[in-house]
Amino acid sequence: MRRYGKNPDEDDVRVRPNRKGNRPRTNIRPKHEDASEGLVLTVDRGRLTVLIDDRTVTAMKARELGRKSAVVGDRVAVVGDLSGAKDTLARIVRVEPRTSTLRRTADDDDPYERVVVANADQLAIVTALADPEPRPRLIDRCLVAAYDAGLDPLLVLTKSDLAPADTLLASYGALGVPYLVTNRDELADGSAADRVRERLAGRMTAFVGHSGVGKTTLVNALVPDRRRATGHVNAHTGRGRHTTTSALALPLPGDDGWVIDTPGVRSFGLHHVDPSRVVLAFPDLVPGTDGCPRACSHDEPDCALDDWVAEGHADPARLYSLRRLLATRERREGD
Repeated sequence: MRRYGKNPDEDDVRVRPNRKGNRPRTNIRPKHEDASEGLVLTVDRGRLTVLIDDRTVTAMKARELGRKSAVVGDRVAVVGDLSGAKDTLARIVRVEPRTSTLRRTADDDDPYERVVVANADQLAIVTALADPEPRPRLIDRCLVAAYDAGLDPLLVLTKSDLAPADTLLASYGALGVPYLVTNRDELADGSAADRVRERLAGRMTAFVGHSGVGKTTLVNALVPDRRRATGHVNAHTGRGRHTTTSALALPLPGDDGWVIDTPGVRSFGLHHVDPSRVVLAFPDLVPGTDGCPRACSHDEPDCALDDWVAEGHADPARLYSLRRLLATRERREGD
């Protein structure tokens, strides 16, 4: 028996009351088309500081995002109280597609990837020439991560007043990585910051390096009005202390780019890296991979790159550098 007429309107339809008094469950998620766009500046224990226009707001991730998290550098959509006033809390409801993702794992056998920063376009690898001693294998690993993520690498060597840079730079000559060499006097008078700032203009640059190399000291020189705590090198272990505990994005003076200071790293695992993506950073070698066997590691007897170089299409030093970088996945950073 038909309860309602042929064309019932809303008044004709009986709705069963919801005894629990809550809203019915639905798979339809709100689009939040009126959400404001912001940039994640830092993340601290689940709370994110987001820059929206000219103010910062504190926000938390909305439940509807599930396990998807936001990291420093992410562009996000935010709703709620956007005043930035004390004790207010907004909600991140959407993470926009990323242009780049710098990742690392704890070790080469660790399948869990950690996103270091998002949307950066340059990676500044900061290394001291002494106190502590440089670790070339860690530099190699950071280069591999940069090439894998599509970031342009920049080698920044500090403390040249304690040791010369020639030997270390010679091992990276074939890679053509741009570099800057600084010393403590230049940091003191501001000339080092001026030279580095020229390389950062108009870009979002992530700074990485192990503790004690002067990374945060350099960031403080670049952005003097937002000074962060710095540490010292342990005289017994030769390692620096972790003074930077979370990544932080800072605007360069004049809004001419961004610098992201990251905590010092002791390891940089590359479990997630595919060798086929690393070779893309060597355009003179890429055509030679056409004859490689499937899933070639580019360091095996049947690799076509050996013939490509032997025929004079590329410098042998370039192939050596590629294989040295790829081999870092099999070595520990301190080797």
